Amino acid sequence: MRYLEQALVFLVGTVFSAYILLVLLRLLFQITRTDFYNAVAQFLVKATNPLILPLRRLIPGFVGIDWASITALLLLAVAKTYITLSIEGMIPGLAAVFVLAVADIVQLTIYVFLVAIFIRVVLSWVNPYGYHPMNDLLVSLTEPLMAPARRLIPTFAGLDLSPVAVVIVLELALILLVQPLFNFGSGLIAR
Repeated sequence: MRYLEQALVFLVGTVFSAYILLVLLRLLFQITRTDFYNAVAQFLVKATNPLILPLRRLIPGFVGIDWASITALLLLAVAKTYITLSIEGMIPGLAAVFVLAVADIVQLTIYVFLVAIFIRVVLSWVNPYGYHPMNDLLVSLTEPLMAPARRLIPTFAGLDLSPVAVVIVLELALILLVQPLFNFGSGLIAR
């Protein structure tokens, strides 16, 4: 029976994580003011509209923040956490589920930035002056993190070391912020 539990946890985690990623990317692209006429951005909008549009009727945007997307993100992460913990036979309380869901969202956000920076760096080596729509998305997404680092760290022998600094800060955030959140949330679970 343990194999069935593992398979269910895997399936629930995969399905929920994929949709959470789509909603998170939509939110990050909104925050970074990415061009929504891009094909990838259009896909994100179409894929997440069935959840976001009904929520927008209930939860309007305020101060330039799409609260419906944030609510959708939290609801999906809470549902994923609750269902997976329940399948594993744990009795999750609301506080534990919420803390673990927030930790999961923060971790996924950091991973999105790490992957985007890595792909951006590789693309700059492979085709530095070429145009690709994905490159525009990566620049829009990562530039809010890269620009401050670039101002602090000058180029060294023509090399931009800002991606290294941003990756180090993001890895530290995983260690100092996300892991304590997961530990705290796990401590709240009644077994």
